[in-house]
Amino acid sequence: MFIRSSCCLLLLFATVAAGPAQGHSNKPWSGNKSDWMGFTRYDFSVEGRRCWVVTPHSPAEGRPWVWRARFFGHQPQADVALLREGFHLTYCDVAGLFGSPQAVSHWNAFYQRMTQHHGLSRQPVLEGMSRGGLIIYNWAIANPQKVACLYGDAPVCDFKSWPGGRGTGKGSREAWKKCLQAYDLTEAEALAYRGNPVDQLASLARVGVPLLHVVGDADVVVPVKENTGLIESRYQKLGGSIQVIHKPGVGHHPHALKDPGPIVSFILKHTQPNIRRRGNLEHARRRFATEKRGHVAFIGGSITEMNGYRPMVCESLQKRFPETTFRFTAAGIASTCSTTGAFRLKNDVLNHGPVDLFFIEYAVNDDGDASHARRECIRGMEGIIRQTLRHNPHAALVITHFVSPRMLQQLQAGQTPISIRAHSDVAAHYGISTIHLAKEVAERITAKQITWQQYGGTHPSSRGNRLCATMIDQLLDAAWSQPLAENSPSQPTALPTQPLDPLHYGNGRFIALNLARFTAGWQIRTPQWNELAGQKRGRFTTIPLLCSDRPGDVFTLAFHGTAVGAYLLAGPDAGTVEARIDDGTFQSVSLYHRFSKGLHYPRTVLFATDLSSGNHLLTVRISTETKSTGNAVRIMKFVAN
Repeated sequence: MFIRSSCCLLLLFATVAAGPAQGHSNKPWSGNKSDWMGFTRYDFSVEGRRCWVVTPHSPAEGRPWVWRARFFGHQPQADVALLREGFHLTYCDVAGLFGSPQAVSHWNAFYQRMTQHHGLSRQPVLEGMSRGGLIIYNWAIANPQKVACLYGDAPVCDFKSWPGGRGTGKGSREAWKKCLQAYDLTEAEALAYRGNPVDQLASLARVGVPLLHVVGDADVVVPVKENTGLIESRYQKLGGSIQVIHKPGVGHHPHALKDPGPIVSFILKHTQPNIRRRGNLEHARRRFATEKRGHVAFIGGSITEMNGYRPMVCESLQKRFPETTFRFTAAGIASTCSTTGAFRLKNDVLNHGPVDLFFIEYAVNDDGDASHARRECIRGMEGIIRQTLRHNPHAALVITHFVSPRMLQQLQAGQTPISIRAHSDVAAHYGISTIHLAKEVAERITAKQITWQQYGGTHPSSRGNRLCATMIDQLLDAAWSQPLAENSPSQPTALPTQPLDPLHYGNGRFIALNLARFTAGWQIRTPQWNELAGQKRGRFTTIPLLCSDRPGDVFTLAFHGTAVGAYLLAGPDAGTVEARIDDGTFQSVSLYHRFSKGLHYPRTVLFATDLSSGNHLLTVRISTETKSTGNAVRIMKFVAN
């Protein structure tokens, strides 16, 4: 049986199932343009039927879409949440046809328009509310391979129940007449009809279409027992996967859920694979298998620095290639974000030689420690990617999204954290593989397969790290499943002509302290750490820093680029500086971080960004103002882009 919820299946078919049809165009939308809930809506017609699409502000990779049936705009919580996640929202009006073959035919034409002309995913999400259940099920049954998942909200699944009223429900005499006309059946033929969704589930079960129903247990219009109850019991007997969310004491109304999180999470689970293979990992395997050598690097924060998933992956690679001599570069530094990663990449990774396989982890620190907005998440990650691929166009890269409690809460509410969405967008733009460990953990916790405590928290336990390493193994298993082709070298990765952000940190670098000019109060020295309050991390206590704590002390630094700052330690006495570029005005910049109270915290502080590319002069002076107990400035390196 073909079960698409299987991890291996999601892995092997990720690049197919989630993407738009290959070779199909992505024509711009046309029709009457209007606003819908803050998004743009286009109204048009297909085969004379009223249709419309609501477009997201930023389409998600693969251009996923929700295909709503009936009562568009009623209880739209899940629809709006999915628009925010990058889904398109569509509607094709087949009212009065009750899911009949004629309705299915109109939907076939609409599907062709959405996929062939506009490049939407070949597997939409079908959403049917009340009588909309008939068309979503009947279209899915006729097109089972074209459905990602199905969400029915108090759905009609047997027209004998509604509008026929031949069970315990009220039915509708007028609607029943129209239903018979739509199907061209006599009443006797309709009562003997075996083409309702409750009768035709085998094709959906064979390909493993996941089902979600939300029902009110006191529904007397579309009784649960005659509709969802039959679907649930019969689908499970066929081996299908169905989840039913019951609302005790609730009737046919209100529909949906006030909190759409469970609905959105279900849809994201079945449309956005947690292991997504992109790009070419073949060059790395060829190096490891035939040249018997390889450089594997890891960069990130404390999750990468700790002895967690990183040594597990190293051990697995060594077992795969027992005769290969590996160089493993561990470049994790606790508390650092992707901005710092882009500036220290050359020193800490690339200077050790071209990287064959590179694992990057920054979702948690970009979200938490740095509290980055989307722009900063993109600029840092894009800078790391571009520098690495310029250094070795054959490098295979993997971005892994770990998870914190706040991010877990967002994921369980059907929301993608800003850092994960931004890093995923960078990965899609450059064809980089991703491991969405955060979503995998959220789904397993929701399914009660694991607890947050068992996973181990922000810094995962052995079990949590093993889950990550296993997902990476599954990615590599799929990428390297076929025999290594002889005399068929892999093609280098070409950098896209247009970056996601033109001011990415793809030219990020350190600048030595002695290249600055500074007044007498400044010294390049190793501080007397034992005399300073606050915790210190050993990796920083032996290196010389540019130091001063005297207000008014000034340094200048000539640099070339679009951004400039400092990689520094901000402790309990971290001061405030005033910085200007060229002959501009001085701007106040606090070096203190919310974690500085008890720790000399490593961070990159940018004094200026978005500059015109060229030669500039940075001037920095220590301010009399401070947000801490002192005015100290302790700089490890200058940074510029």
